[in-house]
Amino acid sequence: MNSDLEKYFRCPGRYLSFALRSGYSSSCGYFQVGGTATCYGDYFGHQPAKRPDVVLHDALQDTVLENGTTYLPFVPSQVFDNLRSEKYASDWRKAGLMSGLAKMYYFIRPVLSVGMRRHLQKFYLRDWEMLPFPRWPVDCSVDNLSQQLMLLSLRANRVEKIPFIWFWPEGASSCAIMTHDVESTVGHGFCEEVMNIDDSFGIKASFQIIPEDRYMISPEFLDSIRRRGFEVAVHDLNHDGHLYRDQNQFLERAAKINSYGKKYEAEGFRAGVLYRKQVWYDALKFSYDMSVPNVASLDPQRGGCCTVMPYFLGEILELPVTTVQDYTLFYILNDYSINLWKQQTELIMKKYGLLSFIIHPDYVVKSREQSIFKQLLGYLAYLKKEKGTWTTTPSELNRWWRQRAEMTLVEKDGSWQIEGAGKERARLAYASEKDGQLALQVQVQ
Repeated sequence: MNSDLEKYFRCPGRYLSFALRSGYSSSCGYFQVGGTATCYGDYFGHQPAKRPDVVLHDALQDTVLENGTTYLPFVPSQVFDNLRSEKYASDWRKAGLMSGLAKMYYFIRPVLSVGMRRHLQKFYLRDWEMLPFPRWPVDCSVDNLSQQLMLLSLRANRVEKIPFIWFWPEGASSCAIMTHDVESTVGHGFCEEVMNIDDSFGIKASFQIIPEDRYMISPEFLDSIRRRGFEVAVHDLNHDGHLYRDQNQFLERAAKINSYGKKYEAEGFRAGVLYRKQVWYDALKFSYDMSVPNVASLDPQRGGCCTVMPYFLGEILELPVTTVQDYTLFYILNDYSINLWKQQTELIMKKYGLLSFIIHPDYVVKSREQSIFKQLLGYLAYLKKEKGTWTTTPSELNRWWRQRAEMTLVEKDGSWQIEGAGKERARLAYASEKDGQLALQVQVQ
């Protein structure tokens, strides 16, 4: 019951002692922990809710601290997995992987005008503001649950602080990555200018390339991206919306996608339209994926992983999409400002999380949209300089998070030391309680 929290914080396991309350029957449903984390899973000793849009029972009422152990009415690892892998109940929302409406849309999409496509998309997403969970514009249920469990561990152990390895290198306050999904010949032809814009703000990005049917991909094109310090990732197979339609077809396409990954020397993958089915991810031979939104109220596949931190799905590291896409902002919300991005950023940074952005070269060709893109880059440059945000690329983030996952804390002569590859970039931090809340602080070197 301790492993997920230990992985999240990279703290000594001796401080984490959780056990399940025995002698109670269980049922599956929604509940909350501490008023900030919406959870879904088996609950022991109380009937959880069948829907998330009602008053949820607080599991802290049924939690007992005794002899250094925290006795819980639920299994944390199950809840973490249910949220991150979007296994929570779906009867209250449009969560079908490819609903009949979506299938029909992608069948006729090639003959639809851009204006008609936007009209149909707005109609499909018309109820988005009524969705109670995951909570728009950022859902931090996994992160809030992790913090609540750490707070309980402090109290159970009766210690002032618990050491852990800070989330980001050099004690950065948060992390930011910029990604560019290239969807058409228009975007393909505009990649060079997008790199010029990125470079003017000192930001490197990843370009997600569609291997088949959309545009010509030459070695010279890929080299033009890499030689400037940018990255290449694979974006679906042909972006037709049918990648996860059925398992046999997916496996056939995954084999092709993997071959393109080797051909392009790409470490990362992102599915078209952010469609996903995490239980099939073992067929994808990539080091990291970027297909799971934090909250997907405005995406064709509803749901969300409810965390602003990277996490492992088997061998693949998931780098969740934590902010709204440019297409959605401009053409669904009709918002031509960076206000929503700033709002999401502030919420994510409160959890020291990952700021992950998708800007399509296809949609910033015109001056109005390009101006907003430049404002966003300017804002990220400000966060890097003034707020200590680590601005990096997906591959570099993947390397760091994997190194951190292998690091350990060792106590020597009364002090804690970090051991493992990359330890020179890692920072010791402490979790403590302040005014009834969890406080996290990096140790000053």
